[in-house]
Amino acid sequence: MDHPLSTLIEQKIREAEEAGDFDNLEGAGKPLPKVDDPENAVFNRLVQESGAVPEFVRLSRELKRLRDELAETGDRTRRTDIMKEMSMMDAQIELARKGRY
Repeated sequence: MDHPLSTLIEQKIREAEEAGDFDNLEGAGKPLPKVDDPENAVFNRLVQESGAVPEFVRLSRELKRLRDELAETGDRTRRTDIMKEMSMMDAQIELARKGRY
């Protein structure tokens, strides 16, 4: 069974072809770029173009920031707080790498 919108979609494509909307497109006549994960290629491209990063990468960057702050901080109370945050961040990174965060 066809999708209920198949006829409409095909009609819109035909109209676009007749109007020349597909003429002179960038990359026309060239092979598509190779991708490592063809099933998720569009999703991965959109994520990359939007500047998104996996959660564990974002958390790792935050952990680095905390380490830098720890190195620059002389206040013992603040150092203790930073070390607690770093400990929690390590746990969050592990969970994110396993896909559970």
